[in-house]
Amino acid sequence: MNTATVSYKRHRFAPQIIAHAVWLYYRFPLSLRLVEEMLLERGIVVSYETIRRWGKKFGPDYARRLRRKQPSRDDIWHLDEGAPRRREGGAMI
Repeated sequence: MNTATVSYKRHRFAPQIIAHAVWLYYRFPLSLRLVEEMLLERGIVVSYETIRRWGKKFGPDYARRLRRKQPSRDDIWHLDEGAPRRREGGAMI
C-alpha cells in the first residue's frame, strides 16, 4: 500500500480550495454539479470534472486520515436530549 502523502504541486488551485471541494463532495450527499455551484457562489470557477478528478486523487487520503484519527479525551461529546418521565404513571411531561 502506498503511504506517501499526496502532493498538491502542479495544481491550478490552492490546496485549501481542493481540500474544501473534496470535503464537500465526500462529507455531504452532494453531486459534483452541486459542489461546482457552491464553489461558484464563493467566486471559484471550477468544472465538475475537475472536482471528480480531485476526489479520485485526494479522496482516499482524506478517508485514510479520518479513519486513523482516534477519539481523545479532549473531543467534545454532545448527548441528545432525553424526555423526562414522571414516576407515577410514566406519562411524558
